[in-house]
Amino acid sequence: MNMKAARIHGFRQPLEIEEVPVPEPGPGQVLLKVAAAGMCRSDYQLVDGYFSDLLPLSLPLTPGHEVAGTIAALGSEVPGSCRLAEGDLVVLYPNWGDGACRQCREGNDQLCASGQLVGFGPDGGFAEYMVAPYGKVIPIREPGAEPEFLAPLTDAGLTPYRGMKKLRDAGKLGAGRIVAVTGIGGLGAYGVQYAKLLGDGATVVALARSDEKLAVARENGADHTVNVRGKSVDDVQNELEDLANRRTVDAVLDCAGSSESLGLAASILATEGALSQVGLMGTTVELPLFPFVSGERSYFGSFWGNPADLQEVLALAGEGKIKHNVVTTKFDDINDSLEALGRGDIVGRAVVMFD
Repeated sequence: MNMKAARIHGFRQPLEIEEVPVPEPGPGQVLLKVAAAGMCRSDYQLVDGYFSDLLPLSLPLTPGHEVAGTIAALGSEVPGSCRLAEGDLVVLYPNWGDGACRQCREGNDQLCASGQLVGFGPDGGFAEYMVAPYGKVIPIREPGAEPEFLAPLTDAGLTPYRGMKKLRDAGKLGAGRIVAVTGIGGLGAYGVQYAKLLGDGATVVALARSDEKLAVARENGADHTVNVRGKSVDDVQNELEDLANRRTVDAVLDCAGSSESLGLAASILATEGALSQVGLMGTTVELPLFPFVSGERSYFGSFWGNPADLQEVLALAGEGKIKHNVVTTKFDDINDSLEALGRGDIVGRAVVMFD
């Protein structure tokens, strides 16, 4: 039996949609029939060669790490105690640690140095079927849950959640404080919501280069928005002062990761403020040393999220506390959608839908 898969055969080349055999699940694996696969900027970057020197990539490979689907088959050694059955709707936790290192033992599979990232090694969800270890799928029991909203939660909804938790746990949120979310794309649209959900009364300011994306931020709970396109730091601070009576902010969740967004974040961060970095558009971080030391400012790298973080995100979604901004696309249009993603034209999260 064959299936369609969109595969990378060479960097900076379109994905090739081809017929390949449906994979057989190993003894401890499940076969997933993919229903929806989110499209992340990192998928565009993967195709563009961004990760070629950073990760051990072997071509051809099938991208797609945000996956929701149904179980099509169980491997022979999948235990009954896991309560998985054919036909179950599930989401896939995309970081597969080795289970032996300190990070894995502490529950942070996404930090495992010898782990695997779905769609960056093991074939991912830009295909009609894929296999995964049974312990990496999470059954969704809520009636009416929709795959196109579930799939993005495994990265776009997960990554800013962990980044915002770092700011909360560092004591940088709360009433009387200001938290800024920069880059209102697939991650930032969720990040604004987490700033409200975890902020304990903090004022939320969204910073982006598009009025259309800032409109999404307001719909998702931002108290104030600033379009930073073409503006100096002083310009942005003048607007902050007009809107929130402050020229600085206590915390920044940077969902862009560009040199411009990082430079702005560092410039508007208050004494004892903290910057939590989840975006990966650039390749280096440059921060002003003396202001960070003398003002005891903090920088947190925050990568993806662990299984417990994902369970918390799914619980929030199950309670109806998360708003989704999803643009669905057809599998055959996947290359056009990737190009639009690379240009920054997509507002929200693009999700490939399968019949």
